[in-house]
Amino acid sequence: MHLAQLNVARLRAPIDSPTLAEFVANLEPINKLSDAAPGFVWRLKESEEDPTLTVRHDYGDDLLINFSVWESRETLWNFVYKSRHLEFLRRRREWFRHMAEPYTVMWWIPQGVIPTLAEGMERLARLREHGPTPHAFTFRDFYEPAEVAGEATATPRHISSWVPSPQTT
Repeated sequence: MHLAQLNVARLRAPIDSPTLAEFVANLEPINKLSDAAPGFVWRLKESEEDPTLTVRHDYGDDLLINFSVWESRETLWNFVYKSRHLEFLRRRREWFRHMAEPYTVMWWIPQGVIPTLAEGMERLARLREHGPTPHAFTFRDFYEPAEVAGEATATPRHISSWVPSPQTT
């Protein structure tokens, strides 16, 4: 199984504004970093030719979408929190509005399957409506692949019960 993840953010200003210039200038290097990260499988891109283009969609002009697939929770965690990406994650409030509702969701998919954006948005809506379940969860309340199959008895593992192994970076 592979781990699909979708996260969304509401822009503070139009993508081509001076407010977001530094963010946009770093899209290419951060996307290259993710694409080369151990465990990276796939990322939704608007263009192969222009790495600064953001994904076009029908969910609102101010909504920025990041959608990717990873080999495991650990490989996604390492990219998000143990790479240069963290530097930009810490600055997200400069570029994005605060969201009171969940803005990221994860779920397990069979290897070789590429999820659709509609599926990702549906999973996010499910998480917002029902909280974490084996079909829509977060790093904080995470379900292992085996728990998805036995979802009737599954309980989420809180982030404090999982620490990545020290040898992964």
